[in-house]
Amino acid sequence: MPDMTRRGLLRGALVGGTTLGTAGAVQAFGPLDRAAVMKRAPAMQDWANLARYRAANAEALAGPASARRVVMMGDSITQNWARYSGGFFAAHGLVGRGISGQLSAQMLVRFWPDVIALKPRLVHIMAGTNDLVGDIDPYDAQATQDNLSAMVLLAKTRGIGIVMASVPPASGFAWGGAMEALKALNAWINDLCAKEGYTYCDYWPVLEATGGKLKPELGLDTVHPNAAGYAAMGPVLLASIDAALKRKAG
Repeated sequence: MPDMTRRGLLRGALVGGTTLGTAGAVQAFGPLDRAAVMKRAPAMQDWANLARYRAANAEALAGPASARRVVMMGDSITQNWARYSGGFFAAHGLVGRGISGQLSAQMLVRFWPDVIALKPRLVHIMAGTNDLVGDIDPYDAQATQDNLSAMVLLAKTRGIGIVMASVPPASGFAWGGAMEALKALNAWINDLCAKEGYTYCDYWPVLEATGGKLKPELGLDTVHPNAAGYAAMGPVLLASIDAALKRKAG
């Protein structure tokens, strides 16, 4: 949200409710002008952007299951992959459900309609880059881990195979310690996969330059892969999908 954090919104709601109460608020301020509220703060109405893929989800469900065998949940890195990969997604039954700028908490909120409801065989989860950026709230490693754990638990309970991606190499974070935190998050994801029998999809061997940075020739900037970067990631993804399907069949 551009002007206030989620904590600030919650705090304001609680203070307002405690001071006036619902009836008191209506009496003091008059009937709610919904049009004015929407004009002032439209982001408050759909924080997780549930509407982004609503029509696309309906269209996908009307099509063959083979066209949505793997849902790609993520942020701008996943969103751009669907955009820059040509026919790669369609050729392999991949459904892109990335949204630029999203936190793992927002992905968790939309995980049911954008993943579970599509009934894929697998989900590929790539999350954490925007958590690490810390633009909305300071990075909270435990909160990010909890969000990832909740997503995989939802998938597991519905019989959906799980591929967990490493947070790709990146640089340019505004706070010190971000690179160490990024590597620690990837180590945690890897450990979780090993313990729970999920498939870890590690893009670092094909994307990393020295010092944990994205190779310049494979990036649009210091965070986002370009078409060549996604071409390098493709075989890694397909190998992970094959491994996850074999694990699921076994």
